[in-house]
Amino acid sequence: MTWNEIGVGIGANSAVDFCTQIAEAEEFGIPTAWATIGGAGGGDPLTALGAALSQTKKIAGGTAIIPTWPRHPLAIAQQTVALEELTPGRLRLGLGPSHKPMMTHSIGAQWHKPLTHLREYLTSLKTLFANGTVDFEGEQVTLRTSIKAPINVEILASALREKSFALCGELTDGAISWMCPKTYLIEKALPALNQGAERAGRDKKIPLIAHVPIAVSSDRSVARRLAQEQLARYSEIPFYQAMFQEAGFEIAGNPYPDKLLDDLVISGTEDEVAEKLVSYISEGCGEVLAAPLINTADRPNSITESFSAIALANKQSMKQ
Repeated sequence: MTWNEIGVGIGANSAVDFCTQIAEAEEFGIPTAWATIGGAGGGDPLTALGAALSQTKKIAGGTAIIPTWPRHPLAIAQQTVALEELTPGRLRLGLGPSHKPMMTHSIGAQWHKPLTHLREYLTSLKTLFANGTVDFEGEQVTLRTSIKAPINVEILASALREKSFALCGELTDGAISWMCPKTYLIEKALPALNQGAERAGRDKKIPLIAHVPIAVSSDRSVARRLAQEQLARYSEIPFYQAMFQEAGFEIAGNPYPDKLLDDLVISGTEDEVAEKLVSYISEGCGEVLAAPLINTADRPNSITESFSAIALANKQSMKQ
């Protein structure tokens, strides 16, 4: 488990581009590179991470997140064992149920009780990784198998509403947010995460990994335009709409109100972005996962500027 670090979410055009960006992130000294859904060029994030980590030396690779409905935990366990053997200690496994519209449309998932599904998924994998064997049968998940030996791999999970943050506090090594305004994370998500850990009798603090969009630009109008374009689809998903409402923002589809964007997206010069990233750490989040909003008009430079700001933030965070 890591604390006080700022990692980067990789948005790639292909698996090759994904590997190239992770190598660049390592050169900047960024501690963790994260693969989002589709962020590995539209391919399998664990496969792409295996290739990227084998071509680098020390940067960790995380998934944020791998949807649970399409993959049985046995498949995830097998991939995790292989990656842990190839790149020991460098995989951070982030899982989550994703969202009903995507899962029902894409694979015809029988979506019901998503928190029960996630709880059983996490419990079965945690048992297997800790003991090397598992015999679990729940309401939605069954896993009976063994691996060669126990493995020490972080298991993280996505969280959006307070109940899911509480579940992460109870069962995981960290909660990964997305599209949550900063005030919501500090005032609602963090307390729920800590309460979940306390109810489970856990004697360690569980980090909230604040997954935050960033735009390195001194022109706020450019940053807001990138956010409106690249984040538009989330304004139409009911779960996100409900979270925004709980955070005090009424939205009815795109465009997002400027007040929400100012609480949701970090933007500014390199120094300003770095300072704002570190503020999430100082206000209680265990980590930050910075997701660059890439300016396609100058893509290579936009990526490099984002990595540079994140590297600067890590240097500042180390001093705290």
